[in-house]
Formats: sequence, structure tokens, C-alpha cells
Amino acid sequence: MNNCTCTQCGTVGLSEGFIEDAGEHSRGYARWIEGAMDRGFFGGAKRLGRPRRQIVAFRCPKCGHLELFVTDEA
Repeated sequence: MNNCTCTQCGTVGLSEGFIEDAGEHSRGYARWIEGAMDRGFFGGAKRLGRPRRQIVAFRCPKCGHLELFVTDEA
């Protein structure tokens, strides 16, 4: 818990967590990639050479709303 305030209901004290990615070849956590998504030849997202940031999630214990932020680390 921290002093963050929920933007939906105003509750103070959100629980920190992360968004899991359990897909094929995943690292176990989701990442944010800068720029609009372009699809490659096989339909997957083109991401080579694009900045990536880990996503941190905070959940409101009262209403369940999630606040998502990206970190400075890849």
C-alpha cells in the first residue's frame, strides 16, 4: 500500500502489482512499447529497436480500478 489516490473513487492507498504476460516466449511481465503498433509479415507486432518499458500496476482495494504506469527500466 502507498499514498496514491484512486482516480475513480478517491480511495488513498493502492496496492502495487504487475500485469503478467504468460504468452509464448514471454518474460513473465507485460511491457509498454513506444509508438503505434505495426504488424509484421506474419501478423505479429514489429518491435525491433523500439524502446520498451516495464508496466507497474496499482489496484484500488475499494473499487478494483487499476492505475497503470511505465518505469524507466526496460
